[in-house]
This record gives sequence, structure tokens and C-alpha cells, in this order.
Amino acid sequence: MQIEHIAIWCKDIEVQKNFYIKYFNATSNTKYINTTKNFQSYFLAFDSGCRIELMQMPTIKNSANLPAEQYFGLNHFAVKVGTQEKVIDLTEQLRNDGYSVIGEPRLTGDGYFESVILDPEGNRVEIVC
Repeated sequence: MQIEHIAIWCKDIEVQKNFYIKYFNATSNTKYINTTKNFQSYFLAFDSGCRIELMQMPTIKNSANLPAEQYFGLNHFAVKVGTQEKVIDLTEQLRNDGYSVIGEPRLTGDGYFESVILDPEGNRVEIVC
């Protein structure tokens, strides 16, 4: 088995789409729009085959979770970039472009080299090699 996709409710679906395309080399389908439900979405694909579904609908409420805090439920997803150098370089690029780095590049106790950043809407993304 493999994870086919994860879904993220978005406040600004275009900003989120452009972020994952620019920094993580995702490719996007054409926007799906359901006018009856006032719903729209994109599927972003990665070379690995896993996808992210970005969804937007005006009736969705803000989360009570604070991005820098830990809560029960989905915490983060990780994107594999290949090497420690790429983890460091992408982390610095994101920092220089104004995104929050909440976990500096490091070797973890379970053997990952990773950093943790927040996407434009505060979702945790681990960058790993």
C-alpha cells in the first residue's frame, strides 16, 4: 500500500498551489470547481506519485491549532529532497523568502536529516533527505 494523497483546506488556494510548485517541484492539474457546493480544488503531484489535494470552500472554519504548538491529530508531512545539502539549501531559501523555519536542519535520533518549515498557511512541512 501507499498513501495516494493528503488533503489540506486552504484560505488562499492559489498561494498554496504556487508555494508547492515553486519550492517542491509539484505539478498541478487544472482547477476543479463545483459551483453547487462553492468548492474548488487542485491536485498537486510529486515525482514519487504521492499527491496533495488543496481544497477551498468559504464555509470552512479556521483551525484552533497554533502552527508552532503540538496538538493531537495530523501534525506534518515530509517531503524528501535527496541530500543533506538540499535540505539545508531549501531551508535557507525558504527562510530568505520570508517563511518560518521552526526546526533547524539537524540529524534526528531516528536517523533523519531534516528541517521543519511552515507553509504559507501554517502547515508543518518536514524537509528530509
